[in-house]
Amino acid sequence: MGEVKEPLAELAATCSLPAALEVMGERWAFMILRSSFNGLKHFEEFQSTLGIARNILANRLGKLVGHGILTRVPMEEDRRKVQYRLTEKGAALLPTLVALRQWGEKYESDVPASPVLVDGRDRQPVRPVSVTSHDGRPLEIIDLMWVHREELDGSAPPSRGWTEEEKAAFKRYAL
Repeated sequence: MGEVKEPLAELAATCSLPAALEVMGERWAFMILRSSFNGLKHFEEFQSTLGIARNILANRLGKLVGHGILTRVPMEEDRRKVQYRLTEKGAALLPTLVALRQWGEKYESDVPASPVLVDGRDRQPVRPVSVTSHDGRPLEIIDLMWVHREELDGSAPPSRGWTEEEKAAFKRYAL
C-alpha cells in the first residue's frame, strides 16, 4: 500500500495502532465489548455469560473504564451496585467489532454464525464492513496507499501508488 516506510522504533509516536492495541488488543476486551453491545451491564452478567475469572474480569473492566470505553454508573435502586455502560468512545468500536466478526465468519469458522447481526428496521443482515473512499466508493487493497500527512494539502510531491503491473501481480499471487 504505497512506499511510506515506518521506522519501527518511532511507530508508537506516529501511528495510532499501537495505542489502540494497548487498549483493545486482547480477547477479553472484545468479548466484554460484545457483551456490552448485547445489553449486559452488571459484573455478574459478564462473569456468568463469558465464563471469565472474576479477577481477570475486574482487571479488564477497570482498563476499559480507565480508557473511557465503558463508564461505571451507580444503580438507582441500590447505590452500592454499579452498571457498566458504553460511552460514545466505546460505541465507536462497533464497526471494528463487526469487521472482526465478519472476518472470523469468512476465514476462521466453518459454520455460519448465529445470531446474525441485522438492520433493526428491515431485519436483513448488515453488509460486510469495508473501506470506502471519501465519496463512498468501496476500495480494495490495491486502491490504497499511505501518504505522509503533509502530502494531503498538495504542497509535497505525491508518493507513488501501485503500478498496474504491481496490481496485476498482487491479484495473481495474493488473492
